Amino acid sequence: MPELPEVETIVRSLRSRLSGRKIEAIRVLFPPLLRNGRLSGLKKFEGTRLIGLRRRGKMILIDYQNGFSLLLHLKMTGQLLFCQKTAALDKHTRLVISFQSTARELRFRDVRKFGFIRCLKTAEAAAAPELKNLGPEPLGLDLQSFRRLLDGRRGRLKSRLINQTFLAGIGNIYADEILFESKLHPASDIVHLRPGQIKRLWQSIQFILDKAIAARGTSVRDFRDGDGLEGSFQARLRVYGREGQPCLRCGGKIVRLRLAGRSSHICPRCQQLIPVKRASKATTSQR
Repeated sequence: MPELPEVETIVRSLRSRLSGRKIEAIRVLFPPLLRNGRLSGLKKFEGTRLIGLRRRGKMILIDYQNGFSLLLHLKMTGQLLFCQKTAALDKHTRLVISFQSTARELRFRDVRKFGFIRCLKTAEAAAAPELKNLGPEPLGLDLQSFRRLLDGRRGRLKSRLINQTFLAGIGNIYADEILFESKLHPASDIVHLRPGQIKRLWQSIQFILDKAIAARGTSVRDFRDGDGLEGSFQARLRVYGREGQPCLRCGGKIVRLRLAGRSSHICPRCQQLIPVKRASKATTSQR
């Protein structure tokens, strides 16, 4: 599933090219794509301008001048592509948004059909079922806010990082890379983190996500930006997908663990589980 860096890359690649364009028509080629309302309700977008494109967590919000927005979730295999109208329509295309005075159109392609759209009033978007329970944006958190977010929490680090109600936008790939960067084991309990480890985790979140956005995301399967181009961060992955290969930090072997039904890639030498006994009373009082 595209994560924060991939969705941010799509938004950035399309924002300047779509903003201000007047909608000609919105065609839904796969009716179950729309989660609410009737397909005929999308006619209200015709003739109005697209005024904004933004990301929240792993989702995209397309804002229109008429006070409505389309929320789009790519799910596992979704792609949002700005194509020539004359280009052959792929059999996996589920949605087409055409614009006046341009030879291009926006197409949503989704092989597995898990993606969806929802029509919302822009002013009420934050209360939508898919958005209202999302945690804060990781790149918008300073260290003090991050410490408060962890305060009193328990649970495995990996499980927390990919929990969208805790932090919005981080998934399996970047959780693995963040934990490797911070030298923390995914099964370590948050409550046992020392202040220095919390700071290192926060710094790793900022570093990995910034680097991944700069590299225009990770293309290990279906991800493409708005022009159909791959990202390049897959060439910089240090643990994810590298089971059995040598650690680029210490030379040890990368292994794949199964935690809570999900795979986690780690270097056992660099990422040792925090023993419970190492959580001292002094540490607890500092937190």
